[in-house]
Amino acid sequence: MVQDNGRVVCVVDDDASLRRSLRNLLTSVGFRVETFQSAETFLETVHRENTGCVVLDLRMTGMNGLDLLRHLSATGSRIPVIILTAHGDDETRQRTLQAGAVAFLTKPFQSATLLDAVRTALASA
Repeated sequence: MVQDNGRVVCVVDDDASLRRSLRNLLTSVGFRVETFQSAETFLETVHRENTGCVVLDLRMTGMNGLDLLRHLSATGSRIPVIILTAHGDDETRQRTLQAGAVAFLTKPFQSATLLDAVRTALASA
């Protein structure tokens, strides 16, 4: 039951256990998933034509999630981005949505909420 039409959901988070959990959740319902430990690694290795959406943590070592979101937007990327953060307040939510994120989810999140956001993001790509 592949749901992504060959496109990959990219998970960018510096927390290895969360990357593993997200990969398990997303692959269990048929998504193809690649994980990245940093924004820099994502930018170095991603094949953008295959990328259906990005699930992105805001607070990471090095380039943070908001900087990556802004970089993607500035370079003309149309890849939908879903923000996940444990540090979400209204101001942060507004900044990320204004920068182009399609969804803003706070940790801990419900699996169904993330899956709905990923499906919506892939449909919009």
